[in-house]
Amino acid sequence: MTPSSGSTAPVLPLVPQTEPPPVWFLSPEGFFALPLAETPEERAQRAESFVRELYSRGDESIWGPASPYFAAMAELMAGSGVSYCAMGLFSTSDEERTPDGDVARHDLSDGAAQCAFTLSAIPTDQAEADTDVVAQGILAILSKDPYDDVRWLDLPCGPAVSCVTWRQHRLDPEMTASGETTDLVTAQIQVHVPFPTGPFTAVFTLFTASVDYWTQFSDLMEGILQTVSFTDPTEDAEAGRTASTDADVDTADTTQAATEAAGPR
Repeated sequence: MTPSSGSTAPVLPLVPQTEPPPVWFLSPEGFFALPLAETPEERAQRAESFVRELYSRGDESIWGPASPYFAAMAELMAGSGVSYCAMGLFSTSDEERTPDGDVARHDLSDGAAQCAFTLSAIPTDQAEADTDVVAQGILAILSKDPYDDVRWLDLPCGPAVSCVTWRQHRLDPEMTASGETTDLVTAQIQVHVPFPTGPFTAVFTLFTASVDYWTQFSDLMEGILQTVSFTDPTEDAEAGRTASTDADVDTADTTQAATEAAGPR
């Protein structure tokens, strides 16, 4: 479960009184983004598209009741500081293809590993050059809990701190399908990435109860983090193409001379 080609649209804040600069990352295949938006009309419209994508084999009997539910969830998150939230659904099938010839990772009929993924921006008092200092402070604070696995990360976009937390929850009989008391184990990885473009820290969180697939989820999170950028990737790509064109012009004569010297073979 690694990110594939997908959206690199900027994640914009939903809380106008604390507007952080934009941050970009690659949205992995298998993620279904919840319909976060500022107005009820936008949330309702996005919710309709969301349920049709999430329940692609459903119909109006499923989409109709589900759409208002997810629109309401998006409304609850609107004031929480969460700017991106997605459900991750991944097939647990070992087969590459289904009997119908479809890609097996898209077919959830044989079981699915699930996760929740969010991104929020937390105000932190820092200057642009202080990202290393902020990350060091976060590392010191999180390391106080001996039950958490806290580590320093050097990402392409700058310093970061990851924190992995495992929890065991006791579920009462009325909450379980078997009618018996059950222990539920969950795992969460949370990565704090200080903005180099403003006094904020981006917090990426992946949470799952599908702990049998924790290694795959960890790899997925690592893949996402490698794509995080605080500058527009499209502008960076355009600048790279321009620089490459200039370099080709400057070295054209050298390349021609080398070709002539090699001669025919």
